[in-house]
Amino acid sequence: MCMRRSVRGYFACVSRLGDGFAWYALIASLAVLGGEGGRLTALHMAAVGLASLALYRGLKRSTRRPRPFAADLRIRAWVAPLDEFSFPSGHTLHAVAFSVVALAHYPVLAPLLLPFSASVAASRVVLGLHYPSDVLAAIAMGLALGGGSLWLAGVA
Repeated sequence: MCMRRSVRGYFACVSRLGDGFAWYALIASLAVLGGEGGRLTALHMAAVGLASLALYRGLKRSTRRPRPFAADLRIRAWVAPLDEFSFPSGHTLHAVAFSVVALAHYPVLAPLLLPFSASVAASRVVLGLHYPSDVLAAIAMGLALGGGSLWLAGVA
């Protein structure tokens, strides 16, 4: 029981950081400490964040897929959801898209961003907020959005 509680606690903490706090801190740090390159990366990440927001909100409104805990009373939501619908996982979409852009410019951040992004994605299923397919689709979308933005910016 204690092990389950500590696992849920870890994922609840990671999920809360994935609400945006960790990404806002990274963007601000790059903008303040990274010189001109950091400011450009921060702007790139902000633009990708806005595109991710528009994409996932539009998809949630059009698909209106109920969250797992709303569709099956045997599933419990261990944290409060930020919105009503499940598809896609906005946390995962942002985590992947932000990581793709940040790592293209600062590969040294990989030991921090890769496990954090993977934990954000896993947290959404562990906490009963998303189906695995919501998370997998969001990973694909985040990769496409982040990678596409790098291509448009001439980085990749």
